[in-house]
Amino acid sequence: MTTLPPLRDVIAAYGLSAKKTLGQNFILDTNLLDKIARASKSRDPEPFENGTVIEVGPGPGGVTRAILDNGAKRLTVIEKDERCLGLLNDVADAYPDRLTVLNADALTVDAADLGAAPRSVISNLPYNVGTLLLTGWLKRARDFSSFTLMFQKEVAERLVARPRSADYGRLSILTQWLCEAEILFTVPPACFTPPPKVTSAVVFLRPREKPLADARADLLERVTAAAFNQRRKMLRSSLKTAGDPARLCAAAGVPETARAEEITVEQFCAMAKCLEES
Repeated sequence: MTTLPPLRDVIAAYGLSAKKTLGQNFILDTNLLDKIARASKSRDPEPFENGTVIEVGPGPGGVTRAILDNGAKRLTVIEKDERCLGLLNDVADAYPDRLTVLNADALTVDAADLGAAPRSVISNLPYNVGTLLLTGWLKRARDFSSFTLMFQKEVAERLVARPRSADYGRLSILTQWLCEAEILFTVPPACFTPPPKVTSAVVFLRPREKPLADARADLLERVTAAAFNQRRKMLRSSLKTAGDPARLCAAAGVPETARAEEITVEQFCAMAKCLEES
């Protein structure tokens, strides 16, 4: 394990403070940082050994160090905040030929093209863009072997939510259509600097070899948007903006009196397939 100054000393030396506008909350607990990296490697070791690990928003480099200390041979980090570049370059110097630092906005970078496959993403995601980043990556889910991501707990619960639950919605369907998803553990606010107002959770996503059911992504988005934009209404009313509710419900084998939260991923896919064939 390479010796670098403690994270608190690095933050002080570079005068670094978390910026709310960038959704930054730093983790300084080395045991927790190691737990995140180990959780990913134990479930998906190939990117560490033969591919590329990608991290978004490394900040002071805590997760970065943990990934490298757990043996990643090639790690690419994407950092928008120019204040962090000097300390990240220090980490790169301490791990020769293993760390690439990109100064860029992750929303403008196609992570699926970074480095050699297999690719995994491990990140304590900025709260303000975490969901947006994930939905972008899911468009090319099969170009990744896994995602180990920190979200606000309420977002994590939406990713894994099942039908007939309050958290189940469009994000649940998109995620589970393309990935197997599980919450690994929660992280209390006190583990961050500064502490956020909410509990966080680490989620592991493994892209499926093929989607859970056959559907076109744009049509699945269309039908789920219609259904959940009026989630309290019966499908015979909410689906009117997507197509003929009677035909869509018949294709999915569900009653028109059902509501969006009762419909499975596969049934929404059947509706999308019906739209494609009409």
